[in-house]
Amino acid sequence: MDVTFRSVYISKNRPMKYKHRETFITKASGERHAFSEEKLRNSLLRSGASPKVVDTIITAVLANLYDGITTAQIYDIAFRMLRQRRKGPAAKYKLKNALMELGPTGFPFEQFMARVFGRLGFETQTGQLLEGKCVRHEVDVVARKGKEQYLVECKFHQQKGVCCDVKIPLYIRARFDDIEERLSRTEEGKSRSFTGWVATNTHFTRDAITYGLCAGLHLLGWDFPAKGSLRELVDEYGIHPLTCLTTLTRQEKQQLLEKNIVLCSELKDHEPLLKSMVHGDRLEKLRAECAHLLSPPTLVLTRPKKEAV
Repeated sequence: MDVTFRSVYISKNRPMKYKHRETFITKASGERHAFSEEKLRNSLLRSGASPKVVDTIITAVLANLYDGITTAQIYDIAFRMLRQRRKGPAAKYKLKNALMELGPTGFPFEQFMARVFGRLGFETQTGQLLEGKCVRHEVDVVARKGKEQYLVECKFHQQKGVCCDVKIPLYIRARFDDIEERLSRTEEGKSRSFTGWVATNTHFTRDAITYGLCAGLHLLGWDFPAKGSLRELVDEYGIHPLTCLTTLTRQEKQQLLEKNIVLCSELKDHEPLLKSMVHGDRLEKLRAECAHLLSPPTLVLTRPKKEAV
């Protein structure tokens, strides 16, 4: 989306401050929520942008704020300004959109999720056919560590505003039960514990979360669970998909994904291929961008909420 935003005068000493009434923004799902300056500030700081740059961006966003503005328009203002200043923070800020670029099929997202569990110490396989008591099932990711075995169903969404509703964990639970009943009867299975997972790059509805947890499934989404969400895992372990990179073109990213190169951290192991695709100054910018993505996450301190008197 191409958004033209108004330029604003910013003092050299401090950013302009705006007094504004509560403004509601429109999410991709159509839901309306009150705009939170603190939430925007924290997401920009997590990207590694300096406080001065963050103040500049927030000033521009506030100058263009109006009731009903979409989250996509706010993101576009912030992302464009970040990219003009430093590509590294822009790449980190782009994570949610970058996960959606792991399409159009769900296969690259399955490979990405295998890397996530691999970074957590699991041995992983993708696209495994497992016999159930009744029928055979294809499992997106099988992750093993010690006596633990995770059966992970990956739900990839390329369209903003699309969530995993309750039907997803309902049918995943049925599949898992069929597989577990057969595996638990085998000699190897008797000594293992099996857990069903649903992983998505977007969100779960409230009913999906309620049923999934009640039914004993583990859910992993963009912002779920509150501690250890997909966003947090990527940031903490440096598991950024190469689609985050702003230096590469969409075609170059697709070429790398087709060669099963999924993470920014994997690019250093494919220098000859990278040099054949990217040249000169752009190659140096790409390396700098990767270095920023692989740097330790930025600690964001949130202000404590005042207790009601």
